[in-house]
Amino acid sequence: MLLVLAGGCGRKQAEKEKVASRTPLVTIGEDQSVSSVPAWRAPAIEVTDESATALRKRAGAALKAGHLYGDANDADAAIPLYLALQKHAPQDANIRKALREALRALLGEGADALAAIDDDPQELRHAHEIAAVARVVAPGDARVEAFLDKLDSADEAAHANQLGEIALNAGRIGEKNEADGAIAYFREALEQRPADSRAQQGLAAAESALIRRAEMAAGKDDFEGAARWLDSASIVRPKFGTVPDARGRIAMLRATRVNGLRDAGIAELATPTAPGLRRAREKLGQLLRIAAPADPAVMELRTRIEMAAHYGLFRSGQAFTDAMVNGGRGPQLVVVPHGAFRMGAAEAELDSTDAERPARNIRFERGFAMSRTEVTVAEFRRFVRATGHRARASRRGYSTIYDERSGNFVRAGNVDWQSDYVGRPAADDMPVLHVSVGDATRYAEWLSEQTGQRYRLPSEAEFEYALRAGNQSRYPWGEGSPPARAGNVTGANDVSPGGRRWTNAFAGYGDGAWGPAPVGSYQPNRWGVHDLAGNVSEWVEDCWHSSYRRAPRDGRSWVNPGCRNQVIRGGSWANSPAHTRSAWRQGTDINNTNARVGFRLVREI
Repeated sequence: MLLVLAGGCGRKQAEKEKVASRTPLVTIGEDQSVSSVPAWRAPAIEVTDESATALRKRAGAALKAGHLYGDANDADAAIPLYLALQKHAPQDANIRKALREALRALLGEGADALAAIDDDPQELRHAHEIAAVARVVAPGDARVEAFLDKLDSADEAAHANQLGEIALNAGRIGEKNEADGAIAYFREALEQRPADSRAQQGLAAAESALIRRAEMAAGKDDFEGAARWLDSASIVRPKFGTVPDARGRIAMLRATRVNGLRDAGIAELATPTAPGLRRAREKLGQLLRIAAPADPAVMELRTRIEMAAHYGLFRSGQAFTDAMVNGGRGPQLVVVPHGAFRMGAAEAELDSTDAERPARNIRFERGFAMSRTEVTVAEFRRFVRATGHRARASRRGYSTIYDERSGNFVRAGNVDWQSDYVGRPAADDMPVLHVSVGDATRYAEWLSEQTGQRYRLPSEAEFEYALRAGNQSRYPWGEGSPPARAGNVTGANDVSPGGRRWTNAFAGYGDGAWGPAPVGSYQPNRWGVHDLAGNVSEWVEDCWHSSYRRAPRDGRSWVNPGCRNQVIRGGSWANSPAHTRSAWRQGTDINNTNARVGFRLVREI
């Protein structure tokens, strides 16, 4: 607030005029100013020898009551009375002493007024009134001069604050240190009054305005511009945490925008059409304007576009996940390449059966995506919680578990998909057990609903094709015992918690597990898929047939309506070496649940 005193207000008037000369003429509204404070004149008080004593008493009472001065008509204030008494008796020491006490009280009141400006701007006018009185009482007094200097500083701070507020309202924040910017004015005010709360609030408002500009830039995807605005804001009040907080918010906004553009671009590739590909490239262009080329989201979307252009939607060996409607992402998948293989066992293959013949050539004209691991307990739990599905073992109240004491598989109550191979609570990263074909199929249907993609159990041909991964030998790894860390199969070196060993196992092999291991614990095959030959056997989509005669030759599932027996493929932690062969297959009741069978899914691409 700018105050104008009649005749100036102190020795800094020349400096104030210099400040005013470099600033535009400002019209101050009535809500921002106080009226000019005129020079103070003491009221005319006649003192006679007869009235002097009574007037002394009146002056002393007024001083004691703090009634120091008033207007030109107030003849009851202490200072006007003492001034009149001093004029009547200039040599009276008591009057001089009393007047000094009145001046000290006046300057104390002035100091209080200056200290209260931050809470009540009208106190500046009060200080000016006191200054006007003080100049009459003791012109040239060092204490009065000191007070006037402080008042000049308060005036200049108020002036600078008002100019800063006007500049701020006009959008001239002064982030580039412009002389007529709000920041420069508020800093000038703080030079005059280092603790001036109005100037501090002004700087906070200037900082907020710059942060708002940064947020507006970020809202238009101009994150480089937002960073520049934040850099400007960071030097306004460097000791405060406001700008770092804003950087965090904008970084989160940027990450959300980046991920949103990535997901939107991927969504455009839901079908490999030219319009979808064009729109996905547009999303990539937007993404590149706000993210670095090496940003994982950029790389993912670019790769997806390349796959859509050159390999349908995907490329061989690519790992990916699908976004889900309810949030999060589905199981990790890996793209199995298109190609051909010979399915089944050769006539002379050791331990083979007629159920695995006749061997036949299968060709996949298009690749498919397969779960990298078996479906886990955590993934199945999410499905159960979302749908309220009651699994087969939960409904009937039992399943088949491994009994350590006997070394056999036995029926046990209160065992379901939440249980491990011995019936204890299963860890989240374990393959889900004790699930029927119906449970696995319902999970696939739910995942399809959540992602908009088609998930299902693999066909028997898809499973064997992925398990072999280009190898036509007896076992997925070749012949004989598996190499180290090949998978969770029955090894002669395996030992149960109770000290049991397998009677029929791969010689010289040990995998460190008795029972299923957490998914993905062992080396993947050459196509990036884990545990197809071990850990747990898995449901596939085909109905059981005693041989491959009349079986499809294109890799489709061989399904008969209403079949009660379905195929399981792949060895488990408790299968003999003969049952770990690539061609091994077995049929079982679709409602069977036990500690050796889980499942994984295929996602069509």
